Amino acid sequence: MSDYLALWTFVVFMVSTPGPANMLLMGSGAQHGFIKCVNFMLGLASGKIVLNIAIPLGLGLVIGKYPLGTTIFVYVSAGYMSWLALKGWNNHKKPPSELKPLTYIHGTLVHPMSPKAWVMSLLAYSQFGPEFNGFFEERMLIPASFLIGQLVFHSLWCFSGVILKTTIGSNGLLNRCLIIITILVVLWALFYGFSMG
Repeated sequence: MSDYLALWTFVVFMVSTPGPANMLLMGSGAQHGFIKCVNFMLGLASGKIVLNIAIPLGLGLVIGKYPLGTTIFVYVSAGYMSWLALKGWNNHKKPPSELKPLTYIHGTLVHPMSPKAWVMSLLAYSQFGPEFNGFFEERMLIPASFLIGQLVFHSLWCFSGVILKTTIGSNGLLNRCLIIITILVVLWALFYGFSMG
């Protein structure tokens, strides 16, 4: 039980802190409201499950063998997440009928392309995996813990965007500030990913 509590503490700390996915959710919540972000959140959860299953099956080792591939991956991931953030740059100028929230498919790619998500998963398996009894338990408990954490904290980040919009009002300044902050967090994750690699 203590091993699981240690894992859960780690998951709560990692999933609740600012990262590309959480900042995208906050901006999306401010632009579209909570309900229209549910598909994006489900995509985020699905992508993280795939990543958490693929890493212990050897994906992390394969990527680690090719430093140039890792460098390209980090830049492509930063470009993708910045593009997602910038999709909403002029949303405050559009009528509600023309606003398009981020989709399930957009969400599925965020965690597999996020250096922060990779670091979280690799640390979870290396630090906590050996404490669990057997292959099956390790590969069930770690993804399940991240899934529960995501459902709770991704929802809270999205709600915080909704609260910001309700408090401050819908305007271009809020919209663009959230986008800029998201891109800065993406760049931080890029630097962090390099420093860990």
